[in-house]
Amino acid sequence: MIKILEPKTKRLLLRQWVSDDLNAFYAMSSDPEVMKFFPHTLNREESDDTAKKCQSLIEKNGWGVWAVELAESKEFIGIVGLYSPTSQLPHSPCVEILWRFARKYWGYGYATEAAKAVLQIGFEELKFDEIFSFAVVDNKSSRAVMERLEMVNTGESFLHPDVPSPKHLREHCVYKITQADWFKSAT
Repeated sequence: MIKILEPKTKRLLLRQWVSDDLNAFYAMSSDPEVMKFFPHTLNREESDDTAKKCQSLIEKNGWGVWAVELAESKEFIGIVGLYSPTSQLPHSPCVEILWRFARKYWGYGYATEAAKAVLQIGFEELKFDEIFSFAVVDNKSSRAVMERLEMVNTGESFLHPDVPSPKHLREHCVYKITQADWFKSAT
């Protein structure tokens, strides 16, 4: 039986998905402002399919893209996790860290806090050598999180194969952090 990892921080619990998350995830994924750097908002079926895929990957591996809830209120506020992209991306095969939060929860440091917990799991428990993050070049908010995580901008960019249009969302930049750099910054 696979042990399901559920990282915690002072304010957040990163956990396996439950059916009660579907409505909040759909609300977040259909918000044009949240999805500004994605090709489109998700309809209900796409949103539910994405959530179910996240849930099944955690069941299979013990890790993946977790649902994030506030520890105090138990409210679903977004997603964060590790994913092995199936598309041919720079440095493939690789492990990617990603996040998305409902707009109501922006500006509180939740993305950085949750992502630090995920990097800790990735490097200390799962023993990955390096973890990447990809973002639309103009996505300053996500790039700021990457920099707060002490990820390094590799200077590389690429046209994302899963983003055929609109054109301004195709170009992605590449950030990474190595296990050695993680341990240096964690001490």
